[in-house]
Amino acid sequence: MSAEKRNALGKGLSALLNDSPSVNQNKNITQGSSVSETNSLGSISEVKISEVEVNPFQPRTEFDDQALADLSASIKLQGLIQPITVRRINSHSFQLISGERRLRASKLAGLTQIPAYIRSANDQQMLEMALIENIQREDLNAIEVALSFQRMIDELKLKQEELGDRVSKNRSTVTNYLRLLKLPPTIQVSLRDAEISMGHAKALLAVEDPATQLYIHQQIIRQGLSVRKVEELVREIQQAPNKREGKQPESLTFQMQKIQDDLASKFSTRVKLKVNTQGNGSIEIPFLSEDDLGRILEMLDW
Repeated sequence: MSAEKRNALGKGLSALLNDSPSVNQNKNITQGSSVSETNSLGSISEVKISEVEVNPFQPRTEFDDQALADLSASIKLQGLIQPITVRRINSHSFQLISGERRLRASKLAGLTQIPAYIRSANDQQMLEMALIENIQREDLNAIEVALSFQRMIDELKLKQEELGDRVSKNRSTVTNYLRLLKLPPTIQVSLRDAEISMGHAKALLAVEDPATQLYIHQQIIRQGLSVRKVEELVREIQQAPNKREGKQPESLTFQMQKIQDDLASKFSTRVKLKVNTQGNGSIEIPFLSEDDLGRILEMLDW
């Protein structure tokens, strides 16, 4: 992220806070959590870790165990360099606004107290600060970003353009992330776990049929297809004979379509369900090789 964007985002966060304009002006670190609320707002204080509740609005769901262990080891040697940010609940209770990774690592390091900025924020500001801080992180995966964007739209009642302004991203970028949430859950998990890239996911979004998306996704995993190869495969599927000749496949009822989609998800391949007006039909499950056939037969307990 450029310095200009970071500055713009920093100003946005400051505008959300009701405490003093510059925390850096207060160089005194107060000890313990018994300091008065009035004097501690906007300051850096040492608070008891046992008195810090996690942020219920935290959008981040995945924390790398090894990264936490590395940070914990660093904290043991050098202490915590960047304070966490909390809001006061009562005289002996705080709620985390940002810094859950630092809080977790400090607990692993055996610390009983942790330096913290004490701020004033309502629930909506808590949510927005937590989301924006996480979106800033470079290691946040695409699905976490997309879910954070969607939460800001749903819970803060923002339009996509307004959201873009809040997070210093253009509207098309915001739209591309939100579209990821339209992909089947299997593909979203694969993107979250870095089995496929954002480029792969964008190529899959060009396909409307979820079963076909799952079929292509399986080929990406099995064959290690590049984004360019996936784009070529998508074009080939879109130019299939039925498409070129204007023939439309027989329409399925909602119930049958759901069955077809569920089967495609179960077998991780494109499944075709054909049903005639008398209720008779067939199920086609294609396979790519003898190994692929063996995998399907094993799932069928053959």
